[in-house]
Amino acid sequence: MKIQFIGAAHEVTGSCTYLEIAGKRLLVDFGMEQGRDVYENARIPVAPGQIDYVLLTHAHIDHSGLLPLLYAGGFSGEIHTTEGTASLCNIMLRDSAHIQEFEAEWRSRKAQRNGGEPYVPLYTMADAIGAIELLRRHPYDKKIQLCDGITIRFIDAGHLLGSASIEIWATEGEETRKIVFSGDIGNLNQPLIRDPQYIDEADYVVMESTYGDRKHERPKDYVSALAQVLQTTFDRGGSVIIPSFAVGRTQEMLYFLRKIKEAGMVKGHDHFPVYMDSPLAIEATGVFMHNQKACYDDEALGFVNAGINPISFEDLQLIVTPEESRAINFDKRCKVIISASGMCEAGRIKHHLKHNLWQPQNTILFVGYQAYGTLGRSLIEGATSVKLFGETVQVAAQIKTLPGISGHADVDGLITWITHVKGVKRVFVNHGESETADRFVSHLINELGLRAYAPYSGTEFDPIADEITLEAVPKPIAKKPGAKANTVFQRLLAALDRLTKLIRQSEGRTNKDLAKLTDQITELCNKFEK
Repeated sequence: MKIQFIGAAHEVTGSCTYLEIAGKRLLVDFGMEQGRDVYENARIPVAPGQIDYVLLTHAHIDHSGLLPLLYAGGFSGEIHTTEGTASLCNIMLRDSAHIQEFEAEWRSRKAQRNGGEPYVPLYTMADAIGAIELLRRHPYDKKIQLCDGITIRFIDAGHLLGSASIEIWATEGEETRKIVFSGDIGNLNQPLIRDPQYIDEADYVVMESTYGDRKHERPKDYVSALAQVLQTTFDRGGSVIIPSFAVGRTQEMLYFLRKIKEAGMVKGHDHFPVYMDSPLAIEATGVFMHNQKACYDDEALGFVNAGINPISFEDLQLIVTPEESRAINFDKRCKVIISASGMCEAGRIKHHLKHNLWQPQNTILFVGYQAYGTLGRSLIEGATSVKLFGETVQVAAQIKTLPGISGHADVDGLITWITHVKGVKRVFVNHGESETADRFVSHLINELGLRAYAPYSGTEFDPIADEITLEAVPKPIAKKPGAKANTVFQRLLAALDRLTKLIRQSEGRTNKDLAKLTDQITELCNKFEK
């Protein structure tokens, strides 16, 4: 039995853990790096075609975003997750592939003009669809036997619609260990979705630490705090632009805005328009409505039972086409624009920033976590100018954050979650900036008396022997390679994985076919070794 930590080790994004249990190979999450990549990640120790199962905690791209690349590399196993996560992945992975292909086309045209090489997308729409077809849906709180020796259960983590902590009962011979992956643990008293549910016991816990060294600053009333930002901005003739994650945060903002409008909390600006400029967010909102009984909290269900859609209201305008999106910035009224991506790294929000950042009457309101290295992080840290589409744009708008509206538990919430889990032999801390993870480990050791450890990528652990069998050392990335080179190399590795799978499956082919394949591989090697 083995656990190997791959991604989100002393980093916040790119979650991935590899397990070997009862002769089977599993991944828990396979997410995309977002923002600055601090450390080199170990490679998964087997080819994608040799992986039997993926267990997915939730749909956010930093947990699910490389599943199409896994499929491109030859993975054909099963991806097990909750009903809500599968529904969201159906739209989010397609959207991610669309962005990959669109940016590749745009960069390739630019490269052609400069005599450069074409840009290769990380993965294609066909890869995303292939991964989506491997999704297997499960309800919360039901034990599922994957195979002999492996039983799992999904528990509501309260982070996002469909998000889950995963319990794994792993058996080899006479030995059984219970391993729990927290996933992203939700904040308490979030709008719409339920609070995180707790787990009673485990032998080993792998848990996140995004806010493991600080408490959320909580406004006494989120709705009043948001209304005040709107009032102040509108009174000076400006608009409020909200970079927002299309799935989860956008729906929460709609919930707040409906309350503000219903109570008439913004004076003198009746019927101010709210533009939801994200086709992905529009689709995701439909998923929220479809899954409301499984995931909504009591307050949201109260609205539903009264015949009220808690995330819709008068003056909400859903923007789908690029033409409609461009037209928003010609609307001179005071307004709210909600657009993705939440960290300002891609998508339509960058266009809205280009049109609005330089105008001092406007407010750019951040309502979610901004990873290191992202445009959003630069803005909240005081950048005076930014590059958008090759143009320098001065930052004159008010840059504000609305604290407390976080989908992640703060340190108090994390401590509450782990103290519910009894019998824990070790806690492995991941999904946090390096210093944050280390500080959270110290808290677990010194305040709670737990055996805790924050592994670096590549670290291996044997749950049967209760022993770290390989302690990896950090490998800092001195200089992040260009996105183009990095993406092409990842595609090359995926092609290698697919070739490996093809060779392994070639036993039994005719000698003529084997000789032909061998000659073609040899010819390719000779060509590039020169």
